[in-house]
Amino acid sequence: MSFNEAKEHAPGHLHQIFADPYSAFDNLSAERQLHLRVALQALVGKPLANGRLTLRVIHGWENGGFEPADLVHSDYRIASLDDLARVSADHQRAIDSAAPLPRDNASLLAQPLADAISAAEAKGQVLDEETCTIPARWPAFDRGLTLYTFFKVYHRLTYGEDESYRSIQCETAEGSREIHEFHLEEGEFAVVRPTNDATGDSVLVLHVSQLEPVRMLLEACRS
Repeated sequence: MSFNEAKEHAPGHLHQIFADPYSAFDNLSAERQLHLRVALQALVGKPLANGRLTLRVIHGWENGGFEPADLVHSDYRIASLDDLARVSADHQRAIDSAAPLPRDNASLLAQPLADAISAAEAKGQVLDEETCTIPARWPAFDRGLTLYTFFKVYHRLTYGEDESYRSIQCETAEGSREIHEFHLEEGEFAVVRPTNDATGDSVLVLHVSQLEPVRMLLEACRS
C-alpha cells in the first residue's frame, strides 16, 4: 500500500494566496473577514461562476455513530447561491415535517470500502476483521488511506473539530485532489478541488445542519 495516497496538512491552493493559511482564519487575526472573502471566492465563488461546483449534503451519522453504511448523502449541481438556498429550504421542510431527507443511491464509504477490500483479497492479501472494520486500520490495503482520509473529513464535518482550517492532498478515483476543511464559528464545510488548478469539478461538502449557516456565510462574503 502506498502512503502517498493522502497527506494531511499538505500545501494547497490557499498557500499560494496566504503566507500562513492555518492562522488566516483564526479569530485573533485582524484581517480574518477579508481572508474569508478571498478564500471563499477562490474555493467556492470561482467554480460556482464557472458551472464547476457540486454541493454534497451528508447525514446519517448520529449520537457518535460512524458506520460507513450509515453515512448517506445527496449531490446537487449548483450554479448560484440561489440554488444553494433552494436546497437548504428543501431540507429544512423535510426536517420540519419529519420526512426522510434526500439521499442518493451511491455510497460514499461503504461500497468503495467493500471494493477495496475485495481487490486486496483478490491479490492475495489476508485481512482480518479489525482491519476491515476499524477505519484507522484501512491504510493496510490499497485505497484504504484515501478512504480513511475522507472518513475523517466526514466525521469532523458531522461531529465538529477544534482546528479552524486544514489542507489535505489526496488521490481519488477522479485524480489528485485538495481538500480544504473549515471549522469556523460561522459554519463548517470542506471544499474538494483539483490540485494545481487542473481541470475538473469542485465539491462543497457539508453536514445537513450546516446548510443555512454556510449559505449565510457565503452570502456575507459575497456582499
